[in-house]
Amino acid sequence: MTSLDKVYYMRIALGVIAGAISGFIIAPEIDQGTSVGIALGIALAFYGISIGISRNMTKNMPKEVKKKAGYDGVVPFIFMNFVLMILVYTALHQADILK
Repeated sequence: MTSLDKVYYMRIALGVIAGAISGFIIAPEIDQGTSVGIALGIALAFYGISIGISRNMTKNMPKEVKKKAGYDGVVPFIFMNFVLMILVYTALHQADILK
């Protein structure tokens, strides 16, 4: 497995973690604007963490690989973040949603 593959899968894992955290933190009483801000803040924080980790993982690689590591896995990160946030939120607040 190459370094870029590891970066890709690490971003997927961090997207899952960020989505789960967002789903737990956002409550039905919170207004929509605040909920979006919380979700984006958590996603940006975890993406920032992933950039730091990817730089460390590609420390001894050529410059082209380092550049690609900065954006490799962005789409799966966003997708997994949204999917897990929706699943966790729905599972936790199912009774409130179905009223």
